[in-house]
Amino acid sequence: MTKSIAIFNNKGGVGKTTYMYHVAHLLAARGLTVLMVDCDSQCNLSAYCLSDTAIRQSWSTDGNSIYRAIERVARGIGDIRQRQPSSVPNAQGKLYLVPGDLRLSDFEDTLGDTWSAARGGNEPAVRAQSAIHRYIQWASEKVGADLVLLDLGPNLGALNRAVLASADYFITPVAPDLFSIQGTENLGNKLVGWRKEWDQTNVAWQDPSLSIPKGKPSYLGYVVQQHNIRTNAAGMTEGWQIYGNELEPAIRANIIDKLGPLDQVQIWRDDDYKLGLIPNLHSLIPYSMDAKKPIFYCNSSDGVRGAHLAKARDSADHFAEIVDTLNSVSSWP
Repeated sequence: MTKSIAIFNNKGGVGKTTYMYHVAHLLAARGLTVLMVDCDSQCNLSAYCLSDTAIRQSWSTDGNSIYRAIERVARGIGDIRQRQPSSVPNAQGKLYLVPGDLRLSDFEDTLGDTWSAARGGNEPAVRAQSAIHRYIQWASEKVGADLVLLDLGPNLGALNRAVLASADYFITPVAPDLFSIQGTENLGNKLVGWRKEWDQTNVAWQDPSLSIPKGKPSYLGYVVQQHNIRTNAAGMTEGWQIYGNELEPAIRANIIDKLGPLDQVQIWRDDDYKLGLIPNLHSLIPYSMDAKKPIFYCNSSDGVRGAHLAKARDSADHFAEIVDTLNSVSSWP
């Protein structure tokens, strides 16, 4: 069974999309077939992957954006469309994308309006709540994906409830700041509530011919973005000095301890949920985005020169730990 992993945090500005983009390229380079799904209506992942022309085409009437895939459900005139995902340029392996769409935010109203009815087993409502889930299943099978990575927006709304429910696992990118720490409490409480409601939906809906989300993604752990790589306290950023050591206890108390009793936490042998540390690579990101390439594939023709060239080439090492983990997850039974 293809595994799906959501990259999700209700706090924005933590480098979520950049992180996912680079990890996906490295997994594809290792020989996995990877499908990315842009479910963030800001479409940052799509902008990273595709040209403006390709994005416009994905939004057209016969396009393959996530909204075009579920449009008939959103409008109440039919079911999902089966539209082929896009190949991602400059990938060294099989990497695909379901492009995002600004109009996906309109579907959030439908998902909010139909939630109560879905929990009672109403078929049109259940079809709405499961539309993205069912399209992702089809698209994954179409490209023969070994792993599906879901990019979600930074909120706790109805759209993310539907998408996250479809995932087998999820990861939270965090930054050493007050908002990431506070966000773990909001996230943990909301996930517990969503699990109870999805359990009601699954009990009410007993027709196996229509696949619906299980609604119980397991927590794999967190990745610290923009951490400071200096070892001397004087050279550390103010945010890291103040909040760096508060991240792990907050995540354990607000997510792991709350989801553990629901059997929604992956058990690691070393009991360590910190999956990686990604340093601040801001100076290289503009080159990467302009070239539509990961940082570690950029070269002098992309404007990267001097000390930046070595830093870009070596940046793949920062993702090695998380790539090893996800590569392993993809083969789990």
